[in-house]
Amino acid sequence: MATTPKPTDTNLVACEVCLKEVPASEATVPEAADYFVHFCGIECYQKWKAQSAAQEPQDKKPAS
Repeated sequence: MATTPKPTDTNLVACEVCLKEVPASEATVPEAADYFVHFCGIECYQKWKAQSAAQEPQDKKPAS
């Protein structure tokens, strides 16, 4: 039985929300002004976005 070789030096990054390590090539990477934030999937990205919006100062939030 033939086996497929797996790369051993995969560059892993930690999800910003759940800290799960995922290959950098598969991570979602929304760009910010001075840094990159990695997420393992859309669910963690949405949690992070909601938390960021909740922490935003009231004077910067758009008026409803």
